[in-house]
Amino acid sequence: MLPSLPFPMHPKMHEDQTLVFSTKEDEEERRHIRKVQNAFQYYRRYAYLRVNKTEDYLNSLAADDQRLLSKYRSHLDNVRNCIDCNQAVIREILRDRLLYPTGDNATDVSDASQLDEAPEHVRHGDMDQTNFRVDGQDDDDVADDVVEPLKILKAQSTLKLIARDWSSECAVEREQSYKPIIDSIEEYYKPTDYKLNEIKILVPGAGLGRLTYELACRGYACEGNEFSYFMLIASNFVLNLCDYEDKHVLYPWVHQYVNNMRRADQVAPVRFPDVCPVKYPPKGNIEMAAGDFLEVYKTPNAYNCVATCFFIDCANNVIDFIRTIYKILVPGGIWVNLGPLLYHYSDISGQNSIEPTYEDLVIIMESIGFDIISTHTGISTKYAQNPLSMKQSKYKSLFWVCRKPPNNFDQQQQQKQQQQQEPPDLIVHQSNKDVNPDVHVDFETERQREREPKQT
Repeated sequence: MLPSLPFPMHPKMHEDQTLVFSTKEDEEERRHIRKVQNAFQYYRRYAYLRVNKTEDYLNSLAADDQRLLSKYRSHLDNVRNCIDCNQAVIREILRDRLLYPTGDNATDVSDASQLDEAPEHVRHGDMDQTNFRVDGQDDDDVADDVVEPLKILKAQSTLKLIARDWSSECAVEREQSYKPIIDSIEEYYKPTDYKLNEIKILVPGAGLGRLTYELACRGYACEGNEFSYFMLIASNFVLNLCDYEDKHVLYPWVHQYVNNMRRADQVAPVRFPDVCPVKYPPKGNIEMAAGDFLEVYKTPNAYNCVATCFFIDCANNVIDFIRTIYKILVPGGIWVNLGPLLYHYSDISGQNSIEPTYEDLVIIMESIGFDIISTHTGISTKYAQNPLSMKQSKYKSLFWVCRKPPNNFDQQQQQKQQQQQEPPDLIVHQSNKDVNPDVHVDFETERQREREPKQT
């Protein structure tokens, strides 16, 4: 059995690596978790509002129009049934209380039916998504039992991310994003050359934990880090509480009312998990840590590899992420990244953001000290897409492998070599049809060069 993963409550890591909470911080975290729990519990009631609105309009149409839409009316009933099934899965996810607050204000789980009860007070506001606020903003002025629409949308998104990470239907999407990362790590830290259980890999923004699990299955010591309690609650459920494959059925696309070719496409089922971590525990150590990446990871020279996937654009200031990654890598360690530059805080009211281009990022990474081993653009990747939808959005993602120079590397010689080369226009366009670098980097030759005695 895979041992239960530790999910500390937003830890503040200090030099002695102990977790320290003030009373205020502890209460703030409990308060936040209650809101996440309430959002999950309110999922069905909120989802029904959308169906009821459509049905009310349908009932107002002329009799002939209603007759022509008789199958569509039946379809709305099927949508409700799918929402009910999703709520049943949510009830199972909420049954384990490892992450949840205990005490007088916590829901009593002895009566499972209470996990279906939505809180009475809901701050609807304007239900237009463009007016929803960013998670974590202005939380202090919202009562614990008030559910904000944005949080409920995040509960809906979590269901789609379960499908992305843990269903066979989304295997192609995972391969687009995760395979280049895994292949590069295995090429650099080859099983024939290293004791993999001594190679420590960090996956910030681990989400539902599949990349973390896959790397641990290959024998590496892998740690996932996630800030969102929506993700932490769901990943804990999949990694620790699902005891066989395809145990649960979700309808992750049921909230997509447009661009459906067939009625069945909106209510298509997805089973999860396609692989059961409880039955097939990884060979390497696996851990999950809750908290803000910049607050939790401050210890220098702690990891052999940092693997980021759809993560670096989640920062207000991406330079903070790059500096932290460089700091926590051991000399000679690598940073492998894949994803777009969406910059989540761009144009969000009340949030500051900078949005450097890829051209800028290359300059920033090299200035901070990274050696750019390889970099590619145009990697076709999707993110939580319904494969049956008429609309298929995709990113032309960036992919790179950077290295923190080893201690025994002659920096002056490195600079001399760089001056003899062409300017560092490292951009290579490539598609997913050929995920291997156009120019192969022989990591073993690089290491042999570093081991050679310095010339005096």
